[in-house]
Amino acid sequence: MKRLFDFICALLGIIILSPIILVTAVLVRIKLGSPVIFKQQRPGLHGKPFYLYKFRTMTDERDENGELLPDHMRLTPFGQFLRKFSLDELPQLFNVLKGDLSLVGPRPLLMEYLELYTPEQARRHEVKPGITGWAQVNGRNAISWEEKFKLDVWYVDNRSFWLDLKILFLTVIKVFKSEGINQAGHVTMEKFTGTKNAQKSG
Repeated sequence: MKRLFDFICALLGIIILSPIILVTAVLVRIKLGSPVIFKQQRPGLHGKPFYLYKFRTMTDERDENGELLPDHMRLTPFGQFLRKFSLDELPQLFNVLKGDLSLVGPRPLLMEYLELYTPEQARRHEVKPGITGWAQVNGRNAISWEEKFKLDVWYVDNRSFWLDLKILFLTVIKVFKSEGINQAGHVTMEKFTGTKNAQKSG
C-alpha cells in the first residue's frame, strides 16, 4: 500500500509541479551552470547504495590548488533560496518513482556514515529512506545528529500510514515557515563523525 501511495503521489507531484521543476532547472543552468542535477550515491534500504537526485545549489569554485572551496563560499543566494523552500529536493520525486526513496522515511545520508553508526542508529536503514521524515518535522538540521537518529529509529518502530500522512502535512508547514534549514554556525549540517563513547555498528 505504501509503495502504491508513493508512486501515485510522486507521479501526480511531477505532473502538477512540472512548470516549477522546469523553471527551476532553467534558472539553475543560467545561474549555477551545468550539470543542473546534483547526483550522489546514498545508502537506501538495508544500506544498499543508490543515486540521489537534487538540483544543484552550489558552484564548483576551487582554490589555487584545485580543491573545492568550503560550502559557505560556494552556496549562492539563489542556492539558499532553493534550499529555503526545498525546491532543490524536487528531483527526488523521480527517485520515488524508481523505488529508491519513499515519500516518508529517514533521510538518506552519506555512504561514509554507515561505519560510524551504533547498532541502534543503524536501524534507521530497516526501512526505505524518504524525502521527508519524522526528524525533518521535528527540527531538521537544527537538532543534533544523535537527536535526529533517535527520531529516525522512533519512526522505524512506530511507522504507519496515518503517521506518514501527518509527517507530509507537517512537512508542508515546515517548508512554508522555512524552519530548521541550517544548523547554527553552518550553511547546512556539520558532518557526522560518530557518537562519542559508543560502540560502532561496523
